[in-house]
Amino acid sequence: MEAVNQLDGLFRIRLTQTMSRSKLLLAGFSLLFMAAFVARAAAADTNSISHERMQAIYDEVKTPFKYGVVLEPPAGKKVDCPNVFRHGGKWYLVYVQLEGGPTQGYTTQLAESDDLLHWKPLGTILQRGETNSWDHANAGGGVALFDTKWDGSNALQKYDGRYWLSYLGGELFGYEKTPLAIGIASTTDPSKPGPWQKLPAPVLKSDDADARAQEKDTLYKSYIFRDETRTLSAPFVMFYNAKPLRGSERIFAAVSDDLKTWKRFGTGPALENLPPAGAQHGVISGDPQVVRMDDVWVMFYFGAFWKPGAFDTFAASRDLVHWTKWDGEDLIKASEPYDTPFAHKPWIIKHDGVVYHFYCAVGGKDQHRTIALATSKDLKK
Repeated sequence: MEAVNQLDGLFRIRLTQTMSRSKLLLAGFSLLFMAAFVARAAAADTNSISHERMQAIYDEVKTPFKYGVVLEPPAGKKVDCPNVFRHGGKWYLVYVQLEGGPTQGYTTQLAESDDLLHWKPLGTILQRGETNSWDHANAGGGVALFDTKWDGSNALQKYDGRYWLSYLGGELFGYEKTPLAIGIASTTDPSKPGPWQKLPAPVLKSDDADARAQEKDTLYKSYIFRDETRTLSAPFVMFYNAKPLRGSERIFAAVSDDLKTWKRFGTGPALENLPPAGAQHGVISGDPQVVRMDDVWVMFYFGAFWKPGAFDTFAASRDLVHWTKWDGEDLIKASEPYDTPFAHKPWIIKHDGVVYHFYCAVGGKDQHRTIALATSKDLKK
């Protein structure tokens, strides 16, 4: 009996020791979990932009004075997607034009100005491709390698001795008839209306092996810039909007070492907005333009349908990965006959102390589509 009692005592001691070790292990796991949670929270806090800084960005770029329409389309056509840059002492506007009739689709046009207010169309710089080509119906472009420095030169940078643009292309006629892909073209002189030289094939497609689930239907407008600091481990960064077969348009990222070969960056969208609760439709976050304000990247983009209409807004980031979205007043929203219901697709620059916000204005019963301008100072006086 005494032997049994001794064994029972040993069992209780070992049980107590085992329970103590289990408690220590549980306590250790809890501490590790809490440390990881705190680290993630600290990282999120480090990457987020304060409300005060976001307000300061808004105050810097806001343009409360609508100057009005600065570029009308030719009869039976529509214009869209303004990109403005300075070259050789003049201003130039690259924009897309929606051709009418049974062969509806985009071409890319060029206009010039001495004052950013009065624009003279010069002609086509990117025609649609030949029959059976991948961009037979659409070739809607926007400039690449724009100087991202806010209040900087507003000029285009060269790579390999040439100027560059990216464009959405597709072979099916109709307004942005899917699928669309992203192509690249270049020129030695961006001020001339002659044709830019296209790469023979698209650089990003919705059916690429590395295409993410939310971009499997089509790719839209792209914006390429040079990042000297290689924040994403490459000198060239592209942001573009894309969508799945059903759902919302989101903004994604890709990187390149030579502008010709691109690799998608990240496993999901760089920036997205969600439909309101109970909505039966997707929403749009699109047409990004990225500038550098001191130590912060600012992305201007347009939103649509998570609230009424289409409008321009922005987000900010320290690392091009984590984006803080502005939740205040829109940069541009519908208010005039010429831009109601849609005031959207921003291109924003600062020159001689004035902020110029070019955008696509869609108004009237016939959805008349023009290029309009708003400014930080009243230029009508």
